[in-house]
Amino acid sequence: MPEIALMDNLWIMLCAVLVLLMQGGFILLEAGSTRMKNAGHIAGKTIFTLGIGSLVYWAVGWGFSYGDGNLFIGLSDFFFGNYETAEEGLVGSVDFFFQMMFALIALTIAFGGFAERAKLSAYVIFAVLFSAFVYPVVAHWIWGDGWLADLGKQDFAGSTVVHLTGAMAALAATLILKPRLGKFNKDGSSNDLAGHNQVYTALGVLLLWVGWFGFNAGSTLEVADAFFGYVALNTQLGAAAGAVAAMFVAWAVTGKADVPTTLNGALAGLVAITASCAFVEPWAAVIIGAIGGLIVFGSQRFFDKARIDDPIFALSVHGTVGVWGTISNGFFATPDLAYTGSPGLFYGGGFSQLGVQILSVVACGAFAFIASYILLKITSAIVGGLRVSEEEEIVGLDLSEHGSYGYPESMPAQQKSPGA
Repeated sequence: MPEIALMDNLWIMLCAVLVLLMQGGFILLEAGSTRMKNAGHIAGKTIFTLGIGSLVYWAVGWGFSYGDGNLFIGLSDFFFGNYETAEEGLVGSVDFFFQMMFALIALTIAFGGFAERAKLSAYVIFAVLFSAFVYPVVAHWIWGDGWLADLGKQDFAGSTVVHLTGAMAALAATLILKPRLGKFNKDGSSNDLAGHNQVYTALGVLLLWVGWFGFNAGSTLEVADAFFGYVALNTQLGAAAGAVAAMFVAWAVTGKADVPTTLNGALAGLVAITASCAFVEPWAAVIIGAIGGLIVFGSQRFFDKARIDDPIFALSVHGTVGVWGTISNGFFATPDLAYTGSPGLFYGGGFSQLGVQILSVVACGAFAFIASYILLKITSAIVGGLRVSEEEEIVGLDLSEHGSYGYPESMPAQQKSPGA
């Protein structure tokens, strides 16, 4: 294997591990953003759903995503086992491992809509169904020679494929499960069911931020010309602008520089720039990230007013901002960098690329939501309802689903799991 090909493979393996490390960020982010009585459950379900998602992606997910097939789905390469060493480019197993990490991130995002009220069995069944029949279809359409790829759809690292797909599944779950007990009052006002540890949440965001360089810069799939450095620069600028914009808009509107909003702003900047990090100039990355930070602030308030309970803010961070990140290519993609599709509107490309980006949002978002909604209804029928009982929700999922407490020293000695 030539030295340059070896470097490509080493680089992508490193990036894949960085993306896997993002799951640690999600554990801290989700646990810190929810209440203490559910912290152990949230951490544990992340690990076992990674296991389920990995096995399903190996069995059928990769084949549906990247196998030979048609414009809508792949139909080969199931139970992936390519161990051959390539003469140049990525070894098959390295490429597979990297792409698997993206599928697992989408699954974790989807589970944001389950937080603090779903049965463990619902996680198990839906992890299988989402990893097999939702994420791979969208991935094939855009990254696997599908119909949107033919149209020149631009999504360098997954604002649509990963973030919007996961968020639409989360929306379907949130609507079916309905709000957590005590979240909304009869008059429509909401109560702040604050997360128990902002330090965990901040550390989770930082881990995600670091891992995102594997996510975005790794999507170059090579080290030639060190273009990954340019992608990393745009990623950093987008995240920075999102954090700053979210903090200042919260400060201006509420009079307080709200910490959770600032953290969500950083994530929003990362999600927003993910689609366009290889297609735009640095100044545009700042604008894209800043708008993402503003959108996430408004989106959080919108879902709260609409009485849609989103404990992890998956719908806002990954959903509404995923839409913006996708569409932004249609404005800012430059002629020199748009290796697929067309330049954006601001560079004389007209409305062509913008139209493709909007079409992709509608098609992928609708498919992910409808498919997830149907599969969740099937899951509900299998497990006898997605939601735990009122008693179990009050006690907390640590005890009711696992029989142990994430913070045992904080648990009253007489408190027991329901049914114990």
